[in-house]
Amino acid sequence: MAETTHPLEKLAGKVGQEIGVSSWIIVDQAMIDQFAATTRDHQWIHVDVERARRESPFGATIAHGYLTLSLVPVMSYEIGAVPDSIGATLNYGLDKVRFLSPVKAGSRVRMHSTLISLEEKTPGQHLMKCSSTIEIEGEPRPALIAETLALLIIG
Repeated sequence: MAETTHPLEKLAGKVGQEIGVSSWIIVDQAMIDQFAATTRDHQWIHVDVERARRESPFGATIAHGYLTLSLVPVMSYEIGAVPDSIGATLNYGLDKVRFLSPVKAGSRVRMHSTLISLEEKTPGQHLMKCSSTIEIEGEPRPALIAETLALLIIG
């Protein structure tokens, strides 16, 4: 017999639980430079490798905080945070973001995601709130913790 449970019902059953853990992503200097070019944020601590090696308290260039935050969607897709049957997923915002540790160029990061809530906004639209923690391989503190909001539109 085919399963008749709606995918959102399955997701709603995971409130308070970890949805998944993503694969590692390398945040290399090329990624940092591309982000700097896109955002026009060329602060030396991100793009000047030699100066950062000499003068930065981190001894290396570091990723922009918003670069690290921008990896949340791709990691969410990878762990299947949103059921395939959803027509569209829109970024709805953030309730809280804390940048706790810098991500040095060449570091690997991954995300742990926990479903906080799933609420119907209007028929066919549900607001999903997740706690997303991006950890840095080998570091005791995470890069960031964010409460992310996504609007799921049934298609």
